[in-house]
Amino acid sequence: MRLPDLGFVGAVRHQSGVGLKLSMQWTFAAGGIMSMQSVSVGVVASLLLACGSPMAQALTLSSSSVKAGGWLAAEQEYSGHGCVGGNMSPGLSWSGAPANTKSFAVTLFDPDARAGQGWWHWVVINIPPTIHALSEDAGNRSGAHLPAGATQVRTSFGDSAYGGACPPVGDKPHRYVFTVYALKVAKIELAPSASAAAANLLINASALDRASLVARYGR
Repeated sequence: MRLPDLGFVGAVRHQSGVGLKLSMQWTFAAGGIMSMQSVSVGVVASLLLACGSPMAQALTLSSSSVKAGGWLAAEQEYSGHGCVGGNMSPGLSWSGAPANTKSFAVTLFDPDARAGQGWWHWVVINIPPTIHALSEDAGNRSGAHLPAGATQVRTSFGDSAYGGACPPVGDKPHRYVFTVYALKVAKIELAPSASAAAANLLINASALDRASLVARYGR
């Protein structure tokens, strides 16, 4: 039996060459976080069904700082929890969005953290449709480098800003999945205290297309 192409994980497979195993782990890792955030099973099931139809792979994502399939640099490592990096988000750019795109969202997720439960490192929503890039350090806590109207969501670090890679010392290098989403809504409404997992549900429910770039990091 042929497995269906599950929308947002298909973009990861297409862009990075990471196989179905990564795609499946990412899907269920995200689901695990959602359940921990008290998101109902019915809502998660609805999201998975919504992602069941294949999506066109026109949208592409690239980075001026990170090579797809390569390694993050010390500049993108977290500063804190024993990590001593620059905690600077990489420059990202995208093209090929559907003509009816009304906004973009960008996320950074580590599917290998917490024994496969995953860790949200960055979520940006409400990026205007005329914007097709985020500059280096756009994830700064000040928000000064974000496009007008864009908002950062609280990550697994508990901060509404970019949180760099910080895998445990000695762990197998973790995968860091950057994803850009073209959305059919102009704005995602979220409370200031909303989690990245809650934002992820709304992002995926409104996604017209998506594309990902995967890099690795270890200590």
